[in-house]
Parts: sequence; C-alpha cells; structure tokens
Amino acid sequence: MNAITSMTAGSEPTDVEATCVRLNAKATDAASIELRIERRSLSRRQDEVVVAIEAAGVNPSDVKAAIGLMPYAVFPRTPGRDFSGRVVDGPREWVGKSVFGTSGDLGIRRDGTHTSHLVVETAALVEKPAGVSADEAAGIGVPFVTAIEGFRRSGMPKAGEHVLIMGVNGKVGQAAAQLATWQGANVIGVVRKDEPYEGHANAPIEVVNSATTDVADRVRELTNGNGADIVFNTVGDPYFDDAHHSLAKGGRQILIAAVRKVVQFNILEFYRGRHTYVGIDTLAFSSVESADVLRSVLPGFAGGFLRPFPIKDSSIYPLADAKAAYAAVIGSSRDRIVLRPRV
Repeated sequence: MNAITSMTAGSEPTDVEATCVRLNAKATDAASIELRIERRSLSRRQDEVVVAIEAAGVNPSDVKAAIGLMPYAVFPRTPGRDFSGRVVDGPREWVGKSVFGTSGDLGIRRDGTHTSHLVVETAALVEKPAGVSADEAAGIGVPFVTAIEGFRRSGMPKAGEHVLIMGVNGKVGQAAAQLATWQGANVIGVVRKDEPYEGHANAPIEVVNSATTDVADRVRELTNGNGADIVFNTVGDPYFDDAHHSLAKGGRQILIAAVRKVVQFNILEFYRGRHTYVGIDTLAFSSVESADVLRSVLPGFAGGFLRPFPIKDSSIYPLADAKAAYAAVIGSSRDRIVLRPRV
C-alpha cells in the first residue's frame, strides 16, 4: 500500500511522494525538449486536494511553453494542463470521487498534470460524467474550454444561426461543432483537403474544402447570401481573409491562434459590416475558472449531446514515454494524446 491509498477522508494534509515529468529549462526548439522523470514531495493546503492521476492530456500548448513561446512559463516545472483521476486526500465529501479538470496556469506557471499525483484547489474539481472513461475525460479540458469560452464571449449560437468553423477537424473545431449543433445552429466546416467531418455532431455538418473552393462564395451560397453569423477561426491568419469575407452583417469572428502575428485589416469593411472580433486565450484561466466553464456544459455530456474525443490505444503513453507522447503532438497528430502514470 502506498502513502496515498493509506490516507483517510478528512485527515490532516499529508506529504505525498509523486513521480513527475520535469522540464528543467527552456528548449531551443521542439526537437530539443528534454523531459526527465523525477520523484518529488508534494503537500496540500486546507483548501486543496490530492488527485491520483489516472490520465493526463498532452496539448500543443505544453510543447509551445517548453520552447519559450509563452514568456510567462516558469522553469523548472512539471508540464500538463488537463487531467482526470481520483481524489485521495482532502475534504471527506470529495475523497474517492472520480474527477477531471484543466487550467491555464497548471503546467505553465506552476507544476501541472503530467505526474502520478496532483495538488489542486478543491474548487477546481469537476465530477467526471458517467459513461466517460478516465482517458476520455483527460482529453476534454483545453479543447472544450476554448470552444465554450469562444461562444460565451461571442454569444452562444442560436437555433437557425449559421456557424462557420475554420479547421473543423481539429479538436477545438470538433468541440465547437458539438456545442453549436447542440444549440440548434447550422454548422459549416472548413478543411484543407478532401475529407469528411470526423467528430460527433447533433446534426449534419456541411464541409467545404478550402483547397478547391472559394470559402466565402460557398458560405454565401449555403446561407441564402447572408454569410455566417459566427465564424470560429481555430487556425488564425491563414484563414483570416476567408473568415472576414464570410461574415454576415453583425457577424462575430472568434480567434484562438495565429501563425503570423500581423494581418491586413480592412477597417471600412469591419465597421460597415458591424462585425465583432473576439480573442480567446484560455491560458489566462485559473484552475477554478476553468472548472466553472466545464461545469456549465455537464448537462450536454449527461444528455449525450456532447461526447469526449475517442482515445486510441496507440495514443496512450506511460510517464516514462512522455518524450514520445510530446513527439506525437509535435508531429501534429490528430489523435488526442494522453499520459497514463505507471506507479
């Protein structure tokens, strides 16, 4: 029996020996990321819990932070933003519960989830929905929080509205498609090659191949000449012009990413179109704020309107193979990559 399983509900906080992935210094590039496995002693405060991690997602932001693209990332640290697991120390009402969560500060400004045990605020816990596996729950966090917050800030899609999702087969794109169709909106998805929509949805998704089709023209054909009420641009500047010209009068564009920082911007078309641009950065969210966002859509998971991303066996890595998991993310794998601690 290890130190964790011997704890009792409501006991005084006890130090925990955890096995962690560690980044000791910023890498010069993605190929140079050095991940070490270390044993570290963890302790919690009265307002915190200890979660025995069952699975932890690996996100592109974990890689970006490791190579210095997020200047507020601290070193050394344990990376990782998304997690699922079981509470093993903390308030009596939480001990033994299966939980999941995510954060903008975990793994970036403080030690994160790529570990056997995580200390996190009690208020950051979200109960895992029934029927969702630990691996699946670990893949929900960042993509769904990004999609939810994009729609919360722009105005949730309404029944009958048209939502255009640039990069619909990415994980944020798929989460946005689920949310929009749950609300009764008509979704048009943009891809870069001849392929169908790959995710779950509550209604058919019209797919536009931007490599062979003028996106804005096709969107207007599909919307009786009006354009999209909401454009969720998950890619950024490569789709900026298509997104801009696809907007309806009074339309809103959500932006979450960029390849190049600067784009040409037609101010006249912007104000004549009465457009709104919304920028989303979930790295600004605390663990507690992220939990609030996730709780807002739990009825969608309970009702089957929202589904976690499937996790393939080939996309699950033990902590000892964290470098291979990161390499899969660096290689732009479309699969959701998760780490499973082996302790």
